[in-house]
Amino acid sequence: MIEARRGALLAWYDRHRRSLPWRDAADPYAVLVSEIMAQQTQISRVVPHFERFVEQFPTVEALAAASLRSVLAAWSGLGYNRRARYLQEAARHIVEHGWPDPGALQTLPGVGPYTAAAVASIAFDEPVAAVDTNARRVLSRWAGEELDGPALQDVAASELPPSRAADWNQAIMDLGASLCRPRPECGRCPVEPWCSDPSVYSPPGSQSAFDGSIRQARGAVLRTLLDSGSAPVSGLSGLGIEPARLQTALESLHADGLIEQSGEAWAVRD
Repeated sequence: MIEARRGALLAWYDRHRRSLPWRDAADPYAVLVSEIMAQQTQISRVVPHFERFVEQFPTVEALAAASLRSVLAAWSGLGYNRRARYLQEAARHIVEHGWPDPGALQTLPGVGPYTAAAVASIAFDEPVAAVDTNARRVLSRWAGEELDGPALQDVAASELPPSRAADWNQAIMDLGASLCRPRPECGRCPVEPWCSDPSVYSPPGSQSAFDGSIRQARGAVLRTLLDSGSAPVSGLSGLGIEPARLQTALESLHADGLIEQSGEAWAVRD
């Protein structure tokens, strides 16, 4: 059954794979940028940001040498801006020490288990399974039960073909993003005959509302400081953020190493 499912999914992927600007990239830097950007972000939003970002910072050396201000400006609009700082810190580590062995990619700032596995398989052809939210849903339906933790990793590893690990990981991602969605389109699914229970699905925990959140305040403050250069707290009052939430946003951005204070003025770190 596994061999038949593998063959059917890979054949479908060869015909219907999404056209994404970082696919088939020989440079692991492009893969790393795309995977960091895709964390907690829809691929449709990632594509234009990725294209602009790598045009401005085409190599790992260019990103490492840039100012944090320019990196944050290029990242603006993607959200979760600490990812931009982690990505630059990873670039500086790579420039100084070289790329880690594929099995040690988690030593890079901002790189967790999924991102490490995705970069290892796609950029370095390592036979490792990359399990994101889409893959968890797909594999759980194949198994007929909710999978998580070690059980999920075991099933993912058992399904991984001995060759084409990069294509396999991306095929599962594409299947989960296009057909095996929370409401699956089983009639169009290439592996429907080998799926145990398409009803298996536990939605992720709902994210808190964006309007009125600290995340919204952080984004507004950072955009203002990128545009203005620096501003005192009184100069940020026009943003319409209540004082307590504004102070929390400033403290949070400072703790993430994105802004700094000089006297009464706040500014984006250089």
